[in-house]
Amino acid sequence: MILSDIKAVVSDMDGVLWRGDVPLPGMVDFFHMLRERNLPFVLATNNSMKAPSDYVVKLAKLGVPDVSVEYILTSSTTTVSYLQANYPAGSPVHVLGGDGLRRVMQAGGFTLDDTAPKAVVVGLDTTLTYEKLKKASFLIQAGAAFIATNQDDSLPTPEGLAPGAGSIVAALKAATGKQPLVMGKPDAPMFEAALRLLGTKPSETLMIGDRLNTDITGASLLGFKTALVLSGVATRAEVEISTIKPDCIYDHLAALRLAWG
Repeated sequence: MILSDIKAVVSDMDGVLWRGDVPLPGMVDFFHMLRERNLPFVLATNNSMKAPSDYVVKLAKLGVPDVSVEYILTSSTTTVSYLQANYPAGSPVHVLGGDGLRRVMQAGGFTLDDTAPKAVVVGLDTTLTYEKLKKASFLIQAGAAFIATNQDDSLPTPEGLAPGAGSIVAALKAATGKQPLVMGKPDAPMFEAALRLLGTKPSETLMIGDRLNTDITGASLLGFKTALVLSGVATRAEVEISTIKPDCIYDHLAALRLAWG
């Protein structure tokens, strides 16, 4: 892959830019490079815990100010877009997830309802309890649509790989015997939304991610160029045995920036 041919960038966040609240090597310098070269970028994450505005604040605290909120895509915003296209405004939904997911649902015009929702929206909930799982399970079994923001089994943290939203989704699949409609990567909606924002073709757009099965797979299927960084989930050993191959592999963003020249 010739990096000088790239006209725009889509980047994952957890495991690429940071682990928890700790920035990963080269993060700030990488954004300096993008801005110096007038390369537009979109940040796209399966993490549904935070609203896009929360990420704007986090980026600024870590040394990357003035990122426009509309250029941050999350599995929550993708979920809202789907619900708006398929359910009337004000429809009741039950959320099993974080405060950020709840705020995005409400801002999108939906009513939070724990009794008779049209859909159960599942994301990462760090205060998960058995009672919450039971409630969501009963609502899905009663006929509410089962919608998963993403199926990432793990989440990179400074301590290691913590359970992700996919772990909660898996529990509900087992309990209900039903399969969810999944909104996040590797499915197409988030990638397509990024291209609309950037105004570029997939072949001239670079997707940077730390997961083979979501970031790299989804982007490759749509014709993006792909760069895997090893600062998050995937390892070189995993790449060697996988049928999914990125266009290039770097240890972290700092190494990618050096290769860009």
